[in-house]
Amino acid sequence: MEFDFRSTGGGRFILDGLAFPKELDLFGRAEPGALEFGVGIEEEYFLSDIHTMQVACETSDSLFELASAGLPGRIDREFLQSQVETATTPHARLSDARHELVRLRHTAAAAASEHGLAIMASGTHPSATWASVAPTRKPRYGLVMDDLQMIGRRNMLCGMHVHVEFPDPERRVDVMARMLPYVPLLLALSTSSPFWQGRNTGLKGYRLAAYDELPRTGLPELFRTNEEYEAYISALVRSGVMDDSSYVWWAIRPSAKYPTLELRAPDCCTRVEDALAVAALYRSLARHLYLDREHHSNLDPVGRALAVENKWRAQRYGVHGTFVTEAGAQSVAEVLEEAIELVQDDADALQCTAEVESCRAIVQRGTSADEQIRIYEERLPQLGHDGAIKAVSEWIASASLEA
Repeated sequence: MEFDFRSTGGGRFILDGLAFPKELDLFGRAEPGALEFGVGIEEEYFLSDIHTMQVACETSDSLFELASAGLPGRIDREFLQSQVETATTPHARLSDARHELVRLRHTAAAAASEHGLAIMASGTHPSATWASVAPTRKPRYGLVMDDLQMIGRRNMLCGMHVHVEFPDPERRVDVMARMLPYVPLLLALSTSSPFWQGRNTGLKGYRLAAYDELPRTGLPELFRTNEEYEAYISALVRSGVMDDSSYVWWAIRPSAKYPTLELRAPDCCTRVEDALAVAALYRSLARHLYLDREHHSNLDPVGRALAVENKWRAQRYGVHGTFVTEAGAQSVAEVLEEAIELVQDDADALQCTAEVESCRAIVQRGTSADEQIRIYEERLPQLGHDGAIKAVSEWIASASLEA
């Protein structure tokens, strides 16, 4: 889903049919150049019974009215009634984004608790069964559900989307193509979906295995120019497949409304610090690729095919796997070190060096998926399968609010 930034009065101007305050630009900046490579973060959470940890099948509109009243950022429904989505306003500093992300999580959790519910930040819910959950009643969602049928109903999945603003939005398609080799790394660092409908899937990131059942998902094709990208979008629109490019759900895409390149591959990170680390690394990579036009400029179909394979390896093994390169296998830790070295100057310029370097901690201790599996295996002998799954859900709910 897209950001819904609020205006603050004053004169207005129109762009692509949308009205914006005169003193603010498209991504909410006070003046041109004030927000270099601004970043905004969207997160999706599950809503679960606070006692049983079972997913909520239907939820009240009053929950979302209570959660979103008078706050910057956004708290709203998602595709299914068991989900809630939050979106920060754009930020120049990751420290400010952290404060808002924490506030949004706690605000959503407080509103949920008034209805006997807890929020859970993870890519899949450990025990939820999709068939029991009602879809959200919104015109857009209704159209999508009618098109997708059972695949839409199975979309019991929560991700994190990171928007990074580009000074020249026309450069987004080029950078998107050259970003493809890094998408598997960003996914591996975020994995939080090892369980599906009460079963250990054997994957650290099952979410994209289910999500990629949808059309127009996975890694984008190797479009190198805006003309190629627009030709693809135009063909689908003219053919009645979709209304606009917002119905393209790739792992990374140009935003349909804002001058951002939107990373959509990551699972929703259970830990806030992990979310900020992934966002910081992606933002730094985006800046580096924007400024260095030669980096990965020779990416060819073989390079894209390797990125597709590594995306699978990230889903399967998380941070404990290896990635395929033309020179041979590399560990996730080795690929991360190369990325951190590459973007050192960019992270310094964006004042997010600490957040980028904290990606190392994720590799060392493991992701949310690793912790979920550890808890399940530890509790299984004493509590049995159902008790161990509930213990995993309780940890997710608790860790989602730690900061």
